[in-house]
Amino acid sequence: MKTLNIEATNKSPRILFDPSKKLFEMKGNSRPENVRDFYYPIIETLRNYFDSMAKDQKLITDSEEKPFKFNFKLDYFNSSSAKFISDILVIVKDYYEKGIQFKVYWYFEDGDDDMKEVGEDFADMISFPFNYIMVQR
Repeated sequence: MKTLNIEATNKSPRILFDPSKKLFEMKGNSRPENVRDFYYPIIETLRNYFDSMAKDQKLITDSEEKPFKFNFKLDYFNSSSAKFISDILVIVKDYYEKGIQFKVYWYFEDGDDDMKEVGEDFADMISFPFNYIMVQR
């Protein structure tokens, strides 16, 4: 599987999905004009990759030793983006239940309690533990 690398714009986040490093990262602002067109290919890429991975017991076992990291380093996202971010997190939950190991890291700036609370809400919604990382401004 090739790396998915989408550069950030002033309206869309940087997306990096590197299966060889077991890394998915979303960074920046998310308020694309056509949120569905932006997120749908990302979600399809994740589903296709984890579908194939879930069929290979060796890959599942490898994930126990080195889980996939999902890093969310968002400064801002609108409500339309929130729906698609939750879809990505549901993928984590679905494939975790199939045996693939994940670690979710939710980054927020010191003093940005709203962003931390949104992460907590997402974690509660999918019933999956997040690791919260506070960064200094």
